Amino acid sequence: MRQSDETLTVLQPSNWKKPKGYANGMMGRGRMVLTGGLVGWDENEVFAHGFVPQVEQTLKNIVAVVETAGGGPEHIARLTWYVKSIPTYRAALGELGAVYRAVLGRHYPAMALVEVSDLVEPEALVEIEATAILPD
Repeated sequence: MRQSDETLTVLQPSNWKKPKGYANGMMGRGRMVLTGGLVGWDENEVFAHGFVPQVEQTLKNIVAVVETAGGGPEHIARLTWYVKSIPTYRAALGELGAVYRAVLGRHYPAMALVEVSDLVEPEALVEIEATAILPD
């Protein structure tokens, strides 16, 4: 285990290879913030065009919700991504890494990624749920 901030601890079994861009597990104590599935539109529900811009906007939306509760990106413990195309996700990994770091920094929570056949919003290419743990 290593401390990532005063709230969260990254859980990394000592004999496992360190993951790149995510954590295998996170542990924390504090106030829970749970987002719904957020998509890549702005405050006026206008979608960004393209997969990477939608991911960027979705991450900004997550940070906005967490900040409303008094937290920041460093308090995000888990992200669950729902994408319409895993090949599109894989093809954009380089760009996604830059966008991710620009919005969330070098904080890598536990993550899961699932390909889905569709999302509720027809223009959405990605939907992400977040769990954050804020200090008491």
